Amino acid sequence: MALSCVTLSKSLPPNNSIRILPISLLSTSSNIQFSTFQNLSKRPLSEQYIKKPSSSIKTQVSFFPAFLTKGKDAKTLKLDLLEAIQPLDRGADATPEDQEIIEQLTRKLEAVNPTKQPLKSDLLDGKWELIYTTSKSILQTQRPKILRSRRNYQAINVDTLRAQNNETWPFFNQVTADLTPVNPRKVAVKFDYFKIGGLIPVKAPDTARGSLEFTYLDEDLRVSRGDKGNLFILKMVDRSYRIPS
Repeated sequence: MALSCVTLSKSLPPNNSIRILPISLLSTSSNIQFSTFQNLSKRPLSEQYIKKPSSSIKTQVSFFPAFLTKGKDAKTLKLDLLEAIQPLDRGADATPEDQEIIEQLTRKLEAVNPTKQPLKSDLLDGKWELIYTTSKSILQTQRPKILRSRRNYQAINVDTLRAQNNETWPFFNQVTADLTPVNPRKVAVKFDYFKIGGLIPVKAPDTARGSLEFTYLDEDLRVSRGDKGNLFILKMVDRSYRIPS
């Protein structure tokens, strides 16, 4: 689900528990989980790939030797990406070097995206679990770890153009939004209601808007990029999920 992450601090009453999750268009919803997770390596990223890159190397320039990525198919690239993500606590523990490695692996996967028009695919439908993001507001890294949400979910229903983001314990906050297609792989996002603790509704201000682009989509993995430049990687957990009306 890929709504974008929108800052509402000037529009909503002060409540530090409210977080707007990047509704990365829960477009790629599906109910398939990655059985490979349990076999993922826990070695440090620096040991899994190559020597630490020079700080002068920019993100858009891949520092991976060609033999590490050349000729790899989508399945292999996905496994490489998931292995790199696994020890990073959804990105909260990622160093700048880790983030650059994830960015380069993600770009390799996006280059072999099998779904060229995600908004015309039923693979977007369902409930997705966020497994990696660069969004600090979603990761809540400014809080003590015990007060951060344990899991974040994003759902999307393409037929109704609705999206929903949920965070779990300890606050269970939720936000819903309307989606407007911009092109076959991008949507404009208009948040409408927040639910504090999942129960108390708060109408979102008209300025609560953003956009989300779906850059990779298959039956169990989705990659989205928000208008703030954040990266969102999600896995399918419930393809049959419907957002309550």
